[in-house]
Amino acid sequence: MHAIARRPFPRPLSLFLMCGVVLLSAAAHAQGPVAEADAIPATAAPPAQADAIRPSIVKIHATIRNPELFRPWAKAAPQQGTGSGVVISGNRIITNAHVVRYASQVYVQPYQSANRLPAKIQSISYAMDMAILELEDESFFEGRRALEFFDGLPKIKDKVNAYGYPTGGEELSITEGIVSRIEIGPYAQGALGLVIQVDAALNPGNSGGAVMIGGKIAGIVRSGIPSAENIGYLIPVEEILTFLHDVEDGTYDGKYRLDLGLQTTDNPALRERLGLNDTTTGLMVARPKGDDNPLKEWDVITHIAGHDIQNDGQVRLNDDLRVAFHYHIDREAKDGKLPVTVFREGKSLTLDIPVSRESKSLLPSLQGEYPRYYIYGPLTFSQATQEVVSSLPMVYRSSLMLTKSPLMVRATDDKEADDEELVIVSTPMFPHRITKGYDSPMLGVVSEVNGQKIQNLAGLVKVMENADGPFIEIKFASERHEHIVFKREELLAAMDDILTDNGIRSRSSNDLRDLLRDE
Repeated sequence: MHAIARRPFPRPLSLFLMCGVVLLSAAAHAQGPVAEADAIPATAAPPAQADAIRPSIVKIHATIRNPELFRPWAKAAPQQGTGSGVVISGNRIITNAHVVRYASQVYVQPYQSANRLPAKIQSISYAMDMAILELEDESFFEGRRALEFFDGLPKIKDKVNAYGYPTGGEELSITEGIVSRIEIGPYAQGALGLVIQVDAALNPGNSGGAVMIGGKIAGIVRSGIPSAENIGYLIPVEEILTFLHDVEDGTYDGKYRLDLGLQTTDNPALRERLGLNDTTTGLMVARPKGDDNPLKEWDVITHIAGHDIQNDGQVRLNDDLRVAFHYHIDREAKDGKLPVTVFREGKSLTLDIPVSRESKSLLPSLQGEYPRYYIYGPLTFSQATQEVVSSLPMVYRSSLMLTKSPLMVRATDDKEADDEELVIVSTPMFPHRITKGYDSPMLGVVSEVNGQKIQNLAGLVKVMENADGPFIEIKFASERHEHIVFKREELLAAMDDILTDNGIRSRSSNDLRDLLRDE
């Protein structure tokens, strides 16, 4: 986790509104009014150019079945969501991942048509919020132009047109604005990337639509801020092309990440301690991580593959643009190594440091999958995820923090071992006479079962399924939850009634079925 603080970016548009109902909000970003001299012309794109673009912008309809985080054996009731998409080369349509996440059905509606054409997801990155759709009937693409990508990054104040299908109407919408900011920002699951801020009006339903400069795609819409006027965010062409190149083999591998504790080197006393002169700039290594990492505490990373790092962690891309150093990590890394120049005890060293595409977070993201779970008697166990924690009301989080629950205390930790998971009781205990006298252990993190330490969900299943003693004894990691003891034979006898009463067809997710004795 880097010490370089970055501005938080808003959630995707489809998370703010679903079927017109506000679900989430985000803090507004302060932005001064556009000066009169910079006012945007009434038409930023020639009419003929807009006419050529319109047929390549589609409306996407998705039937969404979200997971029930606290009833992990079930799916939420279907919801209808809409977004936008763009025709690109190779008979493909690009959109946001959040438009089609958990979609059981996806349809593409062409410009000025009532038809809805069946589509399926070809490739997807939940971290970078991009997805490629393909159509069952490729005749749709005949005579329909694949839009080209803008070359490089736009400049601040470049005029843009946003094309999409926002809520509030059925027909294609075109709004105008300018590029107001370009920087590195968080996407999802710890991923970072370039983000373009524009002041064109973007609303729910615009997600996945194209933002054009001079008839070419400058980015696809990712998100907006409902509480702020005309502030929206785009995924720029650089990130889109990186994604498209990654999925050429049919699999999304992800972007390289640098797992280090770094801090800025602006402070005069710190610079003197490090032996830095006025011209040496970079970021100090506060917490090196990994046994194979050649970096040491107090090292200063001055360059990534020859690119200067400034004292605040920024790198210069051109005379008008600085962004966070993360920009160079994925672009310069190769085969899990990143070339850096380090200042150490008065000397400059060239090192290859390890980078990884995998998140090591103890609380992973579901990444479009449904929760893993296991039911034993009146208890439902599941793996703790980012989605579980982020969905908790503040009063729950405060209570868990006070009782030192690992869900809060270790929420930002990396795994101590590759197979480490936090196993929680994800559902209130099912009502049954054998639960008499116990408080519900919901959200309790399991530490031991029958004296055996629980490392992950599969390990818990093995311990409980293979138990042969008279009791099942469960201990939790938090002061809030009491020890629980059941008679094993009573648990087994109650199982069928509990599953039947609650309409549950299977007592575990598919990945754990082979570990069950009776399935």
